[in-house]
Amino acid sequence: MPEGPGFSRGPGGDDSPGARGGSVAALAGLGPFFAVRPYDPAAPPGAPWRPMRELVDDPAVFADRVARVRAALGTAAGRAAGEIEERVAVSVAQLGLVARLLSPALALAAGTGTVPALPLSRLYWQPTLGGPFPLAVPNPAPGRPPTAEMAGEFRRSVLDTGVRELVAVAGRWPLSVRIRWGNVASALGGAAGMLVAGRPELTGPTRTLLSALLRDEPLRGTATVDAAGRLHRRSCCLIYRTAGPARPGNLCGDCVLAHRD
Repeated sequence: MPEGPGFSRGPGGDDSPGARGGSVAALAGLGPFFAVRPYDPAAPPGAPWRPMRELVDDPAVFADRVARVRAALGTAAGRAAGEIEERVAVSVAQLGLVARLLSPALALAAGTGTVPALPLSRLYWQPTLGGPFPLAVPNPAPGRPPTAEMAGEFRRSVLDTGVRELVAVAGRWPLSVRIRWGNVASALGGAAGMLVAGRPELTGPTRTLLSALLRDEPLRGTATVDAAGRLHRRSCCLIYRTAGPARPGNLCGDCVLAHRD
């Protein structure tokens, strides 16, 4: 398929490392959840970048992220941090982390046929809050025209690597696996919606890939997509439980609670 603005591989359309890095860097035009810094795997970024692997290797790192999210949820709702259930903060923290990984991965796959390998050992981050955190990814391998069969590669390279690692680490708290994988589906649906809004010509490949991913494990049964391309999950991220004086109604647009008959 033709490559639109923001996904070209360089003046000559080549697949050199420099051209591929340009394709990744161009994702910033889609918004902050898609923006990443590409790097040469032979020269990983230094400080202030930190390896994302620390989230699973050091329990204190993920716990600190949860505590900071918990405080932020309390502030947003007009409540004390201690009034927010810890497992709710775990769910919201995990959802934010996987959304940050899945957004650029989905855009590359639907836009260029490139499916990046995203184990946490190859990713670097700056653990800020208040918006999408800075993310550095290695220059991806050459892609090919997007196809429905790409879903299998996406599962292997993205869902079964860094995403699965983040699903697992959130399981250290009493948060069901159904909610954790539902968060992944929600993150994919949100990324798809933003991608289609910014690049309408990618509607077809984006929705084809999303539907294919939802048909099989590990996402089978987590969500459905309606005729308009909107995702409706079959679980809840629990953020509704943070409702307070400053935020009395608190449901996500794709929440199962918002779409009950």
